[in-house]
Amino acid sequence: MRCILPVGMQSLPIGKLRAGTLQAIFDKYHSKDPRVVVGPRVGEDAAIIDMGDRYLVATTDPITFATAEIGWYALHVNANDVAVRGARPRWFLATLLLPVGATTDASVEALFAELHEACEELEVALVGGHTEVTHGLDRPIVVGTMLGEVEKDKLVTTGGARVGDAVVMTKGVPLEGAAIIAREKEAELRARGVPPALIGKAKGFLKTPGLSVLPEAEIACELATVHAMHDPTEGGIATALVELADAAGVGLRIDRDRVKVLPEGKTLCDSFGLDPLGTIASGALLIALTPADAGIVIHALARESIDCHFIGQVVPRAQGVTLVSGSRQEPMPVFAQDEISRLFQGA
Repeated sequence: MRCILPVGMQSLPIGKLRAGTLQAIFDKYHSKDPRVVVGPRVGEDAAIIDMGDRYLVATTDPITFATAEIGWYALHVNANDVAVRGARPRWFLATLLLPVGATTDASVEALFAELHEACEELEVALVGGHTEVTHGLDRPIVVGTMLGEVEKDKLVTTGGARVGDAVVMTKGVPLEGAAIIAREKEAELRARGVPPALIGKAKGFLKTPGLSVLPEAEIACELATVHAMHDPTEGGIATALVELADAAGVGLRIDRDRVKVLPEGKTLCDSFGLDPLGTIASGALLIALTPADAGIVIHALARESIDCHFIGQVVPRAQGVTLVSGSRQEPMPVFAQDEISRLFQGA
């Protein structure tokens, strides 16, 4: 006999909690501290705390899908969430949870070496954290906390997009997803006939074109009045676009053909039946700004060899978030969980 659990008692799938559930919790248990300018909100990448003459920007993110170069990975993923506030990442704390039976002094040393190298690269100071070998893990998990600071008149939020803005996207998707699939599922990809050279190139996506969005965020904020930025992570570019629209209370009209899907990412996603639009996508950056400023930023990033593409525009909320391809228009696809999580269910 099949047992159906009541709503509220059913186990949740791998990945981020549903946006509606999470926002309801945030609304119920919100901060009453007047110095918290931006607290927990779906779609907002980092908290903002008033420190007097400037804002402190704080974020935390775990690395759970990837295992290779996990220390370097954690540093950059957390730095991205600070960078999209228009802020400079400054201080990093790392909680390292390491599996029993697979952790040695040498492996811990290697992990800290990765962290140190990544911190040096971004001029970030590792200022604390916690390290332990713990039961119940089959892989290391790094939970990072990044702190940064920004002048008050230079703060950028996800919710700042305005009707009439252009929406631009840097690099391509799913940059992070392709790298994870190539690194974690190489044997299966080879067995499915994916060329080794393609797998090798996708593995390198973390460094080239790179997971960090700090360079393009800094250039955009220096040259233009940026209304909103958002870092696409779990749920891919589709979820990030919906989050940006919801945070700003606007709609979006996105040209499907202008959303750059990396050829290697498409091949790797197709190998496992995943939709690239719903696959974890750090490394891309969404920016909302006036069309005139968008042109300035796109050309400036091109001079730095950073791809940047106009993909759509901000429209009134009543028009919803739509994906347009030629004469066809449909609602932006919704992904209850990141596509890549299907590769790790039951693992």
